[in-house]
Amino acid sequence: MYDVLVVGGGPAGLNAALVSGRQCRRVLLVDSGRPRNAPAAEMHMFLSRDGFSPVELRKLGREELSAYPGVEMVEDAVTSLVPTGGGFEATLSGGATHRARKVVLATGQVDLVDGVEGLAERFGRGVFHCPFCHGWETRGKTLAVIGRELPQVMLALYVKDRFSDDVVVCTDGHPVPEQAADKLAAAGIEVRETPLARIEGEEDALRLVFADGEVLERQAVYHRAPTRQHSALAEHLGCTLLPDGCVRVDEFQRTSVAGVYAAGDTARMEALPDAVTFVIAGAADGARAAVWIDQELFREDAGLGG
Repeated sequence: MYDVLVVGGGPAGLNAALVSGRQCRRVLLVDSGRPRNAPAAEMHMFLSRDGFSPVELRKLGREELSAYPGVEMVEDAVTSLVPTGGGFEATLSGGATHRARKVVLATGQVDLVDGVEGLAERFGRGVFHCPFCHGWETRGKTLAVIGRELPQVMLALYVKDRFSDDVVVCTDGHPVPEQAADKLAAAGIEVRETPLARIEGEEDALRLVFADGEVLERQAVYHRAPTRQHSALAEHLGCTLLPDGCVRVDEFQRTSVAGVYAAGDTARMEALPDAVTFVIAGAADGARAAVWIDQELFREDAGLGG
């Protein structure tokens, strides 16, 4: 019986395992090796690691965990997670089963990038989702924003205000939302409603080809894609999900299911209008979950109640 099962080996999961291991807890970290930020060459806003490779961060995190004998790491996927007497039983895709008293779900989300040929292949490398993560690198460049929903279109106002005087909105065959039309015009942002056929080229030399044959040359593109949960484990456990699909957690990272915590992109508090999906925020969530799991386990073992 492990004290803590951590599902997911991104920043949230790695930090949850690190904090738990340092408290002499027996921890099993299971990671399928399919992180959300795999396409990105760099991560930002992580103090002392700004511009660092996400792949290298995960590698260093695993190396640090190896110093704690109570932490075990398995490369696999959890296919089933069910409550049992005194904890939970996890079944892995390879058939192995493991039991743990508490669980941290740090499985993350998946960006649903589709609809335009070439968009998904460039996501994270020339096509970016977040101006906080990539705005500094795109300052002064010619930019396009692809999207038809109001939050996607309004993103153009933000990047125009902060990073570039040359921003074009491409709605891919859809009318621009009425609430945004006047604001975009007042800001001098061009809107192209012609359907997109494909995106070609690389960062700093991208070509947006429209269905009518016209071409728009841009140095970078922003596209805020919809997301879904990477794993259905939270849903199958009966955890409460918010309308955007995130797992609802409280200020201690607890879900609605006793003994189950969630951290990183997977989860957010209901009071927050949107999840903050920075790498450093995910790591902080993982640490917070581990601290309160440790306290919960301590109280149980000491007979101190909830």
